Amino acid sequence: MVTSRSDNIFNAVIYVFLVLVAAAAVFPLLYVVSMSLTPYSEVVKNGGFIVIPRKISFEAYERIFGDPALGRSMLVTLIVTAVGTLVNMILTTLAAYPLSRKNLRGRTFFLLYIVFTMLFSGGLIPTYLIVQSLGMLNTLWALIVPGAIATFNVLILKSFFETLPEELFESARMDGAKEFRILWQVVIPLSMPSMMTVGLFYMVGHWNSFFSAVLYITDTNLYPLQVVIRNMLLLSQSSELQAEVTVPTAAMQMAAVIAGSLPIIAVYPFIQKHFTKGMLLGAVKG
Repeated sequence: MVTSRSDNIFNAVIYVFLVLVAAAAVFPLLYVVSMSLTPYSEVVKNGGFIVIPRKISFEAYERIFGDPALGRSMLVTLIVTAVGTLVNMILTTLAAYPLSRKNLRGRTFFLLYIVFTMLFSGGLIPTYLIVQSLGMLNTLWALIVPGAIATFNVLILKSFFETLPEELFESARMDGAKEFRILWQVVIPLSMPSMMTVGLFYMVGHWNSFFSAVLYITDTNLYPLQVVIRNMLLLSQSSELQAEVTVPTAAMQMAAVIAGSLPIIAVYPFIQKHFTKGMLLGAVKG
Protein backbone atom coordinates (compact mmCIF):
# COMPACT_ATOMS: atom_id res chain seq x y z
CA MET A 1 0.00 0.00 0.00
CA VAL A 2 1.48 3.32 -1.13
CA THR A 3 1.32 6.15 1.38
CA SER A 4 1.60 9.81 0.57
CA ARG A 5 4.21 12.16 1.95
CA SER A 6 1.64 13.84 4.19
CA ASP A 7 0.71 10.45 5.69
CA ASN A 8 4.35 9.68 6.41
CA ILE A 9 4.83 13.04 8.09
CA PHE A 10 1.69 12.52 10.13
CA ASN A 11 2.85 9.03 11.22
CA ALA A 12 6.27 10.39 12.13
CA VAL A 13 4.70 13.10 14.30
CA ILE A 14 2.53 10.50 16.02
CA TYR A 15 5.53 8.25 16.69
CA VAL A 16 7.55 11.12 18.12
CA PHE A 17 4.65 12.14 20.30
CA LEU A 18 4.22 8.58 21.60
CA VAL A 19 7.94 8.31 22.34
CA LEU A 20 7.79 11.54 24.34
CA VAL A 21 4.75 10.30 26.26
CA ALA A 22 6.50 7.01 27.00
CA ALA A 23 9.62 8.85 28.17
CA ALA A 24 7.55 11.08 30.42
CA ALA A 25 5.97 7.98 31.98
CA VAL A 26 9.23 6.05 32.40
CA PHE A 27 11.41 8.91 33.66
CA PRO A 28 9.78 9.29 37.12
CA LEU A 29 10.08 5.54 37.74
CA LEU A 30 13.72 5.58 36.61
CA TYR A 31 14.43 8.52 38.90
CA VAL A 32 12.84 6.80 41.90
CA VAL A 33 14.79 3.57 41.36
CA SER A 34 18.06 5.44 40.76
CA MET A 35 17.75 7.59 43.86
CA SER A 36 16.95 4.57 46.02
CA LEU A 37 20.17 2.87 44.86
CA THR A 38 22.48 5.89 45.06
CA PRO A 39 25.13 6.17 47.81
CA TYR A 40 25.20 9.30 49.95
CA SER A 41 28.45 10.56 48.40
CA GLU A 42 26.97 10.42 44.91
CA VAL A 43 23.86 12.29 46.02
CA VAL A 44 25.96 15.12 47.45
CA LYS A 45 28.24 15.20 44.41
CA ASN A 46 25.32 15.50 41.98
CA GLY A 47 23.33 18.02 43.96
CA GLY A 48 20.60 15.55 44.94
CA PHE A 49 19.46 14.78 41.38
CA ILE A 50 20.50 11.49 39.79
CA VAL A 51 18.97 9.63 36.86
CA ILE A 52 21.56 6.88 36.29
CA PRO A 53 23.77 6.19 39.33
CA ARG A 54 27.47 5.50 38.77
CA LYS A 55 27.68 3.56 42.01
CA ILE A 56 24.99 1.37 43.52
CA SER A 57 24.22 0.93 47.20
CA PHE A 58 21.46 -1.13 48.82
CA GLU A 59 21.90 0.60 52.17
CA ALA A 60 18.53 2.33 51.96
CA TYR A 61 16.77 -1.00 51.35
CA GLU A 62 18.72 -2.58 54.19
CA ARG A 63 17.50 0.16 56.51
CA ILE A 64 13.93 -0.21 55.29
CA PHE A 65 13.69 -4.00 55.33
CA GLY A 66 15.90 -4.33 58.41
CA ASP A 67 13.15 -2.88 60.57
CA PRO A 68 11.03 -5.77 62.00
CA ALA A 69 7.99 -3.49 61.97
CA LEU A 70 8.05 -3.52 58.17
CA GLY A 71 7.59 -7.29 57.92
CA ARG A 72 4.77 -7.21 60.46
CA SER A 73 3.05 -4.34 58.69
CA MET A 74 3.37 -6.06 55.32
CA LEU A 75 1.64 -9.14 56.78
CA VAL A 76 -1.13 -6.92 58.13
CA THR A 77 -1.53 -5.24 54.75
CA LEU A 78 -1.62 -8.59 52.95
CA ILE A 79 -4.37 -9.85 55.27
CA VAL A 80 -6.40 -6.65 54.92
CA THR A 81 -5.95 -6.65 51.13
CA ALA A 82 -6.92 -10.32 50.70
CA VAL A 83 -9.86 -10.40 53.12
CA GLY A 84 -11.01 -6.89 52.27
CA THR A 85 -11.01 -7.48 48.52
CA LEU A 86 -12.94 -10.73 48.99
CA VAL A 87 -15.57 -8.97 51.13
CA ASN A 88 -15.72 -6.08 48.67
CA MET A 89 -16.27 -8.33 45.67
CA ILE A 90 -18.96 -10.43 47.34
CA LEU A 91 -20.99 -7.45 48.54
CA THR A 92 -20.48 -5.41 45.38
CA THR A 93 -21.57 -8.30 43.16
CA LEU A 94 -24.63 -8.99 45.30
CA ALA A 95 -25.57 -5.31 45.06
CA ALA A 96 -24.88 -4.88 41.34
CA TYR A 97 -26.68 -7.97 40.06
CA PRO A 98 -30.23 -7.15 41.24
CA LEU A 99 -29.77 -3.53 40.16
CA SER A 100 -28.96 -4.74 36.65
CA ARG A 101 -32.34 -6.52 36.38
CA LYS A 102 -34.87 -4.15 34.83
CA ASN A 103 -37.79 -5.99 36.40
CA LEU A 104 -36.59 -5.20 39.94
CA ARG A 105 -39.29 -3.36 41.86
CA GLY A 106 -38.13 0.06 43.03
CA ARG A 107 -35.02 -0.15 40.86
CA THR A 108 -35.00 3.58 40.09
CA PHE A 109 -35.33 4.46 43.77
CA PHE A 110 -32.46 2.19 44.79
CA LEU A 111 -30.24 3.55 42.01
CA LEU A 112 -30.93 7.14 43.08
CA TYR A 113 -30.33 6.17 46.70
CA ILE A 114 -26.96 4.63 45.82
CA VAL A 115 -25.88 7.52 43.59
CA PHE A 116 -26.82 9.92 46.41
CA THR A 117 -24.05 8.39 48.53
CA MET A 118 -21.52 9.43 45.89
CA LEU A 119 -22.45 13.07 46.42
CA PHE A 120 -23.06 13.20 50.16
CA SER A 121 -21.62 11.28 53.10
CA GLY A 122 -22.22 11.18 56.84
CA GLY A 123 -18.90 12.84 57.58
CA LEU A 124 -15.75 11.86 59.42
CA ILE A 125 -16.99 12.11 63.01
CA PRO A 126 -20.24 10.13 62.52
CA THR A 127 -18.28 7.42 60.71
CA TYR A 128 -15.77 7.25 63.55
CA LEU A 129 -18.56 7.01 66.12
CA ILE A 130 -20.17 4.15 64.20
CA VAL A 131 -16.88 2.26 64.02
CA GLN A 132 -16.37 2.87 67.73
CA SER A 133 -19.89 1.74 68.67
CA LEU A 134 -19.40 -1.48 66.69
CA GLY A 135 -16.25 -2.24 68.68
CA MET A 136 -14.00 -2.24 65.63
CA LEU A 137 -11.40 0.24 66.87
CA ASN A 138 -7.92 -1.31 66.94
CA THR A 139 -9.08 -4.23 64.80
CA LEU A 140 -8.40 -5.03 61.17
CA TRP A 141 -12.15 -4.91 60.50
CA ALA A 142 -11.94 -1.13 60.89
CA LEU A 143 -9.87 -1.11 57.68
CA ILE A 144 -12.34 -3.33 55.82
CA VAL A 145 -15.96 -2.76 56.87
CA PRO A 146 -16.34 1.06 56.48
CA GLY A 147 -15.41 0.84 52.80
CA ALA A 148 -16.94 -2.55 52.09
CA ILE A 149 -18.89 -1.27 49.07
CA ALA A 150 -17.84 1.47 46.66
CA THR A 151 -20.73 2.99 44.72
CA PHE A 152 -18.62 3.59 41.62
CA ASN A 153 -17.64 -0.08 41.46
CA VAL A 154 -21.25 -1.16 41.92
CA LEU A 155 -22.22 0.94 38.91
CA ILE A 156 -19.38 -0.55 36.83
CA LEU A 157 -20.53 -4.12 37.53
CA LYS A 158 -24.18 -3.17 37.06
CA SER A 159 -23.43 -1.69 33.63
CA PHE A 160 -21.53 -4.79 32.58
CA PHE A 161 -24.24 -7.16 33.81
CA GLU A 162 -26.76 -5.23 31.70
CA THR A 163 -24.77 -6.00 28.55
CA LEU A 164 -25.25 -9.76 28.96
CA PRO A 165 -27.92 -11.19 26.63
CA GLU A 166 -31.29 -11.61 28.31
CA GLU A 167 -31.68 -14.94 26.52
CA LEU A 168 -29.03 -16.43 28.82
CA PHE A 169 -31.11 -15.64 31.88
CA GLU A 170 -34.31 -16.93 30.30
CA SER A 171 -32.61 -20.17 29.27
CA ALA A 172 -31.19 -20.68 32.76
CA ARG A 173 -34.60 -20.09 34.35
CA MET A 174 -36.22 -22.56 31.95
CA ASP A 175 -33.70 -25.14 33.18
CA GLY A 176 -34.85 -24.50 36.74
CA ALA A 177 -31.96 -22.32 37.92
CA LYS A 178 -32.65 -19.79 40.68
CA GLU A 179 -31.15 -16.32 40.82
CA PHE A 180 -28.13 -17.24 42.96
CA ARG A 181 -27.29 -20.16 40.69
CA ILE A 182 -27.63 -17.91 37.63
CA LEU A 183 -25.33 -15.37 39.25
CA TRP A 184 -22.72 -17.99 40.19
CA GLN A 185 -22.74 -20.18 37.08
CA VAL A 186 -23.73 -17.75 34.32
CA VAL A 187 -23.12 -14.13 35.23
CA ILE A 188 -19.82 -14.31 37.11
CA PRO A 189 -17.96 -16.53 34.57
CA LEU A 190 -18.99 -14.20 31.74
CA SER A 191 -18.08 -11.09 33.75
CA MET A 192 -14.50 -11.93 34.71
CA PRO A 193 -12.94 -8.93 32.87
CA SER A 194 -15.15 -6.48 34.73
CA MET A 195 -14.78 -8.44 37.98
CA MET A 196 -10.98 -8.29 37.66
CA THR A 197 -11.14 -4.55 37.03
CA VAL A 198 -13.22 -3.87 40.12
CA GLY A 199 -11.10 -6.27 42.14
CA LEU A 200 -7.97 -4.36 41.14
CA PHE A 201 -9.56 -1.10 42.26
CA TYR A 202 -10.35 -2.59 45.66
CA MET A 203 -6.98 -4.28 46.00
CA VAL A 204 -5.01 -1.11 45.29
CA GLY A 205 -7.22 0.82 47.70
CA HIS A 206 -6.57 -1.63 50.54
CA TRP A 207 -2.86 -1.84 49.81
CA ASN A 208 -2.51 1.95 49.94
CA SER A 209 -4.74 2.31 52.98
CA PHE A 210 -3.33 5.02 55.24
CA PHE A 211 -5.91 7.47 56.55
CA SER A 212 -8.26 4.81 57.91
CA ALA A 213 -5.40 3.22 59.84
CA VAL A 214 -4.33 6.53 61.33
CA LEU A 215 -7.92 7.23 62.31
CA TYR A 216 -8.98 3.86 63.74
CA ILE A 217 -5.75 2.08 64.75
CA THR A 218 -3.57 3.02 67.73
CA ASP A 219 -1.96 -0.38 68.29
CA THR A 220 1.40 -0.26 66.53
CA ASN A 221 1.30 -4.02 65.93
CA LEU A 222 -1.73 -3.49 63.65
CA TYR A 223 -0.28 -0.67 61.58
CA PRO A 224 -0.44 -1.39 57.81
CA LEU A 225 2.50 -0.95 55.50
CA GLN A 226 1.88 2.65 54.45
CA VAL A 227 1.70 3.91 58.05
CA VAL A 228 4.93 2.14 59.02
CA ILE A 229 6.76 3.49 55.97
CA ARG A 230 5.56 6.98 56.78
CA ASN A 231 6.77 6.65 60.39
CA MET A 232 10.15 5.37 59.20
CA LEU A 233 10.54 8.36 56.92
CA LEU A 234 9.64 10.77 59.68
CA LEU A 235 12.19 9.10 61.92
CA SER A 236 14.89 9.41 59.27
CA GLN A 237 14.13 13.13 58.99
CA SER A 238 14.19 13.85 62.73
CA SER A 239 16.76 16.40 63.77
CA GLU A 240 18.06 14.21 66.60
CA LEU A 241 19.26 11.50 64.20
CA GLN A 242 20.54 13.64 61.35
CA ALA A 243 24.12 13.46 62.62
CA GLU A 244 24.07 9.65 62.59
CA VAL A 245 22.28 9.09 59.31
CA THR A 246 24.57 7.92 56.49
CA VAL A 247 21.74 7.10 54.09
CA PRO A 248 20.31 10.24 52.46
CA THR A 249 16.69 10.98 53.28
CA ALA A 250 15.85 11.04 49.56
CA ALA A 251 17.18 7.48 49.15
CA MET A 252 15.09 6.33 52.12
CA GLN A 253 12.02 7.97 50.63
CA MET A 254 12.50 6.40 47.21
CA ALA A 255 13.24 2.97 48.70
CA ALA A 256 10.03 3.29 50.70
CA VAL A 257 8.13 4.14 47.51
CA ILE A 258 9.51 1.03 45.82
CA ALA A 259 8.74 -1.16 48.84
CA GLY A 260 5.17 0.10 48.98
CA SER A 261 4.39 -0.13 45.27
CA LEU A 262 6.39 -3.15 44.09
CA PRO A 263 3.76 -5.81 45.01
CA ILE A 264 1.04 -4.00 43.06
CA ILE A 265 3.40 -3.45 40.12
CA ALA A 266 4.23 -7.18 40.16
CA VAL A 267 0.56 -8.21 40.14
CA TYR A 268 -0.72 -5.77 37.52
CA PRO A 269 0.86 -7.39 34.40
CA PHE A 270 -1.03 -10.62 35.07
CA ILE A 271 -4.42 -8.90 35.03
CA GLN A 272 -3.72 -6.05 32.61
CA LYS A 273 -5.60 -7.74 29.77
CA HIS A 274 -8.69 -8.26 31.92
CA PHE A 275 -8.38 -4.75 33.36
CA THR A 276 -8.35 -3.02 29.95
CA LYS A 277 -11.18 -5.17 28.58
CA GLY A 278 -13.24 -4.68 31.73
CA MET A 279 -12.93 -0.90 31.61
CA LEU A 280 -14.13 -0.82 28.00
CA LEU A 281 -17.00 -3.27 28.43
CA GLY A 282 -18.13 -1.76 31.71
CA ALA A 283 -18.60 1.58 29.99
CA VAL A 284 -20.84 0.32 27.18
CA LYS A 285 -24.00 1.17 29.10
CA GLY A 286 -24.65 3.87 31.65
